[in-house]
Amino acid sequence: MQIATQLALFLENRPGTLARVCSALAEQGINILAVSTSDTVDHTVVRMVVSDPRKALFLFEERGTLVVESEVLLVEAPNKPGALGRIAAALAKGKVNIDYLYCAATPSSRKGVVALRVSNPKRALGLLQEEFGKAA
Repeated sequence: MQIATQLALFLENRPGTLARVCSALAEQGINILAVSTSDTVDHTVVRMVVSDPRKALFLFEERGTLVVESEVLLVEAPNKPGALGRIAAALAKGKVNIDYLYCAATPSSRKGVVALRVSNPKRALGLLQEEFGKAA
């Protein structure tokens, strides 16, 4: 469980755009740890947590891409029914709002990772560590 920097890129919604982003990161040795996209008619927002956010931010800004930084909470959780509900309930009990989240796990994985954009990342981290322990 940790607080991480998320980069939100605002890109044209056209074939090949995401491929170019991924290639540019790979060329710089930057690994994508979590990614989510959402689209509108003319653009897409790519939210990602990467292995080197400073380097990635410089790379995107150098290419004229609009990038917004924010903090997200990365939580490794058991891949079983109710796990996300327990996280959400612990945050709700502590009056921390979940603005949005994205997560993934394969059916055979024992754990998955949840990236949460919350109203207060430091408070959320403390609440979840208190509720589930440091290794949750």
